[in-house]
Amino acid sequence: MTETVNIYDAKTQLSRLVDRAAAGEEIVIARAGRPLARLVALDGPAPREPGLLRGLAVPEALFAPLGADAAAEWE
Repeated sequence: MTETVNIYDAKTQLSRLVDRAAAGEEIVIARAGRPLARLVALDGPAPREPGLLRGLAVPEALFAPLGADAAAEWE
């Protein structure tokens, strides 16, 4: 169920409104009865997929020492 809250009341009760939104409630914030914003919970993070990088090969050249010219550019 959507509840409309005046912006002044929303400022004074922000923590409570955020808790309610996180619990699944939708809250509309209005000024002078005109809706301005909607406070809703964010979707949770996507579950991790094990083995996503399985088979990824790191080239040996990545671990080779830098040449003198390249090393000088980093100094």
